[in-house]
Amino acid sequence: MSRRLPVIHSVTESDAGPYRLERLDLEFSNGERRRYERLHGRGHGAVVVVPMIDDDTVLLVREYAAGVHRYELGLVKGRIDAGETPLQAADRELKEEAGYGARRLEVLRALTLAPTYMSHSTHLVVARDLYPQRLPGDEPEELEVVPWKLARLHELILREDFSEGRSIAALFIARDWLEHHAR
Repeated sequence: MSRRLPVIHSVTESDAGPYRLERLDLEFSNGERRRYERLHGRGHGAVVVVPMIDDDTVLLVREYAAGVHRYELGLVKGRIDAGETPLQAADRELKEEAGYGARRLEVLRALTLAPTYMSHSTHLVVARDLYPQRLPGDEPEELEVVPWKLARLHELILREDFSEGRSIAALFIARDWLEHHAR
């Protein structure tokens, strides 16, 4: 079923830290009027990187996660800086967080966090043909790099310290993509 998008009658904005909060006055095709809120990021989006050190092994990083106040395993990820493409941002973040560059980078798709109320989008990038190279990053401490076999993904997703949704989704998508694309 194809529906006409609601008409936006007005938008009011307020500051919400790294986001801009928008209140939308909407009218749906059936005449129903509602007020919705959404968060817009102030940046240029983000990347989540699946760095493959070999055909079967992904590199994870362990870093402090303030939202849950613990150390979490996850994929390399970060903001896209002004003037960067998603591929450039992925390569830079990989060098900063894991100490590797990549000769082969491919954007697979964009992922959203909570599309019902956030505009934020993260580009999923697979990085292959890695080589050691470190750039200084913005992390307060060096991140631990943890190699993980994709064949053991079923164990990883049940770990309490691996809970970030983008990392979980990215690994399943990348694993399936890698299985169907020649090395």
